[in-house]
Amino acid sequence: MTAPSDAKMGIWMTSALVVGCIIGSGIFLLPVSLAPLGANATLGWVISGAGALAIACSLALISRDGAGIQTYIEESFGPTVGFLVTFSFWCSNWAASAALAIATASAIAWIDPSLQTTAFTIPVAVASTIILSLVNTRGARASGGLSIITVLIKIMPLIAVAIAAGLHAAKGTGASSGSHVPVSVSGLGSAVALTLFALTGFENATAPVDKVRNPSRTIPLALLGGTLFVVLLYLASSSGVLSLLGGKAVASSSSPFADAIALEWGRGASWLAITAIAIAAFGGLNGMILATSELGYSMALRGDLPRRFAQTHGAGTPVASVWLTCSIVILLILANASRSTSGLFTFIILLSTASVLVVYLIGSLAAWNRCRHAYKPIIAIAVAFSLFALWGTGAEAVGWGGLLLVIGYVLRVAMHALNARAATSPVAEVSPAAPRE
Repeated sequence: MTAPSDAKMGIWMTSALVVGCIIGSGIFLLPVSLAPLGANATLGWVISGAGALAIACSLALISRDGAGIQTYIEESFGPTVGFLVTFSFWCSNWAASAALAIATASAIAWIDPSLQTTAFTIPVAVASTIILSLVNTRGARASGGLSIITVLIKIMPLIAVAIAAGLHAAKGTGASSGSHVPVSVSGLGSAVALTLFALTGFENATAPVDKVRNPSRTIPLALLGGTLFVVLLYLASSSGVLSLLGGKAVASSSSPFADAIALEWGRGASWLAITAIAIAAFGGLNGMILATSELGYSMALRGDLPRRFAQTHGAGTPVASVWLTCSIVILLILANASRSTSGLFTFIILLSTASVLVVYLIGSLAAWNRCRHAYKPIIAIAVAFSLFALWGTGAEAVGWGGLLLVIGYVLRVAMHALNARAATSPVAEVSPAAPRE
């Protein structure tokens, strides 16, 4: 079922999806990892930002009809590659969603140290997933409206730190970084790896299938505008934390943004920052559930998943796919509930990173096939940067990512065989297995 125009997301909701999926909880702790890298960290943000913008531009060039990323890849490389990219994207989002759900609960637990146990964080993470799945069953605009609200809240501590750092710089009262680490290839490589992964998420704007109003204009603007906004905000706020607290204080902080805000406006303001961190993760989870459900819907439309997940209700909402996403995310959350399974969860996160880089690489190559020569230098940067990032994830993650593609291919063959058998059964002749309202 095609969603009516008034049920689709416009420019603000689509941009909020981009910004909301990029800004999760990771950025609020990232300065701790970047502090020992000194000037390499700033250069890392610049390089990663340029790479992310090149990839976003490449995806924008092929995402002009709002049909979903599987359609775009199929047009260049055929249905098998289109499925494998979508399957990688889908699996990557499971792990990202579970991590955001746990981050939501962990941020809330900062209020009281006694809450920092799995007995609190796991139930809260599961409840957050269920609540946001219920929101998503009401349609893309319900999810998009929530994205706008959460984005407005989550950017507040980032902007506040950037403003405070600017004021101190104008007065000449900023802290010394305390780190005089010279720029080096190894230091820059570490900084690029850390900062790039904080910028992933913009690709989710390509996932919705016929849920974006005027996609030829909306999707490119949201992808490029939203990504550029976050790159600049991250650069200013991350550098701002370092200039306000100094390198040693940042490296030893459990919540550097909250500490930086408390330094400028008192402890009361730091509590607001912690609240914003929880909302940031919660809002990111909302966007992830929307995108992941749409990816499952796209595959089901083609028979790559059971046809049931292609059924829609109301405003063209794939409700069954939403609940499939919810169920898988909850299983991954529970996998982090004990020490015996937390290693599995860490492994899945690593695999998720390699999987999303497959989306970047193949998406950029598809753009190369379809774009004018004027854009090819940008796409060449996107391809090179994707390959560099894949190399940076390590041979183990890439190897397991390749195994995941093999598993996806086997799943596709099996599903097509089952769907073909169902289509020839007497029951199927009476009630065809096809998307319905």
